[in-house]
Amino acid sequence: MIKFFDNKLFRYLSVFLFLNSSILPVKSSSALAAWAINTNGVLELRTKSNTNLKAYFQKANQISGDRFWVDFPGELKNPRTIKGNGPIKEIRLGKPDKGKTRLVIEFKAETYLKPLTWQMVGLDKNRWRIKLFNPKYSFKKIGEGLVEKKRRNNKANQNLIHKKKNNYGYLKLPEVKRNKFEVVIDPGHGGPDPGAIGIGGIRETDVVLEVSKIVKKLLSEKGVTVRLTRTNDVDLDLPPRVSIANNTDADIFVSIHANASRGKRRDINGLETFYYRGWKGRLLAKRIQKQVLRVSPGSPDRGVKQGRFYVIKNTRMPAVLVEIGFLTGRLDARRLEKITHRKRLAYAIAKGILEYLDKVG
Repeated sequence: MIKFFDNKLFRYLSVFLFLNSSILPVKSSSALAAWAINTNGVLELRTKSNTNLKAYFQKANQISGDRFWVDFPGELKNPRTIKGNGPIKEIRLGKPDKGKTRLVIEFKAETYLKPLTWQMVGLDKNRWRIKLFNPKYSFKKIGEGLVEKKRRNNKANQNLIHKKKNNYGYLKLPEVKRNKFEVVIDPGHGGPDPGAIGIGGIRETDVVLEVSKIVKKLLSEKGVTVRLTRTNDVDLDLPPRVSIANNTDADIFVSIHANASRGKRRDINGLETFYYRGWKGRLLAKRIQKQVLRVSPGSPDRGVKQGRFYVIKNTRMPAVLVEIGFLTGRLDARRLEKITHRKRLAYAIAKGILEYLDKVG
C-alpha cells in the first residue's frame, strides 16, 4: 500500500509502484491487459505478472481538467479515447513514449477529488486497485476486458463463447411480424467509384457490399422483405438509389458506408450514424448506432447526427446513413478487413433495424 506524497512545490503528485518489477522489452506488447472504473469510483487494473507501474495526478489547467494517469511498460497498439459519464469527462489510452502505454482519466471540472488520500493497492502479482472518488450521482461502469478472470468451468465457457461467436446468436435478434415490413439497404459507392481506400488498400465498396448482403440475409430470415440497391461492384449514381427506395414504398432506407480521414490519419477512428429529418429517422439512427458500438469496443462514438446526404435527404421514408468505421484508422481498419468483424457489424445493423421496426410497428 503506497500513498501519494504532499509537495506544494509541484503542480502534480506522483507515486511509483515497484513490486517484483520486470521491465519489458521496448517492442513488447502493452503490460495493461484490462481496466475498469466501477460504480463505486474504484479503478481496477489487470496487468502482466510482476509489472512496474508509475501513477500520477495533475491539477487542472486552462486546457484540461484534473487528470490521473498510469504508465505501463510495453507499447499500446491502438491509441483511443473513450467517452466518460458521471464525474469522468473521458478516458484516453495512448503512447507517451516509444515502448510505453498510458491510461489517462480526465475528470469534469466540478468533481471533488482528494488525491493526497489515494492509495494504490496491489491485490496480487497482476491486479491493482485505487479508490479515486465517491460518486454523488448515478455512474455507469467504464472499462475494457476482464479485470478478474473467471476460472471455474473455463473449458465449458470457452466452448460456449466459441459457439456463440460462430452463430452470432448472442445478439438475440428481435422478432417482428413476418411479411409486414420492406427495407432498402444501400451499399455505398461501387464500380469505378471505390469510395474510401484504407490501410493496405482495403476498399470501401467491397466492405460495405459484404456487410449489406449479410444484413439482407439476416432480415430476410426474420420475414422482412429486403432489397439491395446494388448486389455487385457496379456503378450506381445517387438518384437511382433513391428511386429504388421511393418506388418500392419501403418502410426504411439504410445506406452503409465506411469512413476515411483527411490526410489518412491513423489515430482517427470511430462510428457515426446520420439522419435527415423526423423523430423516426433519429430513432432508427440511434438504434443502429447503439448496436454497432456494442460490437466495436474501443472505437470512439462519434454520435448520431443530422446530415444532408443526397440519399437520406431525398427518400420519402425514414432514412439513415451509417459509417461503420474509418478504413484509414489503425483500430477500425484492422477490424474491417476481417470477415468476422464485418459479420458482427451486419448483425448489429440488423438488430438496430429490427428494434426500430418492432418499436414503430
